[in-house]
Amino acid sequence: MKAVWYEQNGGADVLEYGDMPDPHPGPGEVRVRVITSGVNPSDWKRRQGLTNRIEFPRVIPNQDGAGVIDAVGSRVDRSRIGDRVWLFESQFGRPFGTGAEYTVQPSGHAVCLPDNTGFAVAAGLGVPAMTAHRCVFSDGPVIGKTVLVTGGAGAVGHYAVQLAKLGGAAVISTVSSDEKAQIARDAGADHTINYRAGDTSEKIMEVTGGAGVDVVVEVDMAANFAVSQQVLKRSGVLAVYSGGSAQTPSVPLKFNATNVTVRMVLVYDMPDTAKAAAVSDITSWLEQGKLAPFSGPHFSLEQLKDAHLAVEHAVIGKVVIDVRPE
Repeated sequence: MKAVWYEQNGGADVLEYGDMPDPHPGPGEVRVRVITSGVNPSDWKRRQGLTNRIEFPRVIPNQDGAGVIDAVGSRVDRSRIGDRVWLFESQFGRPFGTGAEYTVQPSGHAVCLPDNTGFAVAAGLGVPAMTAHRCVFSDGPVIGKTVLVTGGAGAVGHYAVQLAKLGGAAVISTVSSDEKAQIARDAGADHTINYRAGDTSEKIMEVTGGAGVDVVVEVDMAANFAVSQQVLKRSGVLAVYSGGSAQTPSVPLKFNATNVTVRMVLVYDMPDTAKAAAVSDITSWLEQGKLAPFSGPHFSLEQLKDAHLAVEHAVIGKVVIDVRPE
């Protein structure tokens, strides 16, 4: 099979493209003929060694992807052969992710893909949509509540806006430009606020009639903490999936309101029950046609290096590797 791999941590130049033996599924595993592979920030950060050092002699990157099961191991029903699937956590605790023509995964990580959902959309679900699900619903239903999504034009933010709306919440999103405001509105945001123009906290309080917000889905805790301090309601939740590059805010955390929960969200280490709930809800909403994709640039497998660089440089939209033409 054709694949992209690296054998040491480093910049994009450590990625190599070439031939590897086709993998074979073991007990409880399926082999997926990969059609699309999604690229997330955690993929290039793992490659660089920013979040963890390389754990295997050779690593095929990328956690997310989609394709068709073409072989199964023992303890997996052969009826799964031919299933269209979306994949999550493909390279978490394993050497070989989706940056190849084939990948072998635990059967439970290959989720049946509804017929109405294309493989390009499916390649962008694992990390961003499951992270968004945990942030929005970790502390219960949000029906009738107000959710603030910072960075609503990012991959997680895009799904957080949609999931919060599907959950019955009013949604405010902070963005940095008119273009990004339109992206957040297209995802369903009721209000958008440009955090580069004026007092963000004041605008949020104005939009909410002075009430504030129940949940903050946070992309940059360090940069935005001063806003969260002021706008979170009593018993609110600050769900942080990225702390930002700075080391602040310093402990102790102090809010204007009481009984605030600060929840640090890492998709890979979510409880199994939370992963199962996210997979179930996401798949159900796909079946109902209720989730809009976050379209971004496409690359060939041979261009995976360029795809990693695009994500590293914060390109707008979900970066997808077209491993095989659909």
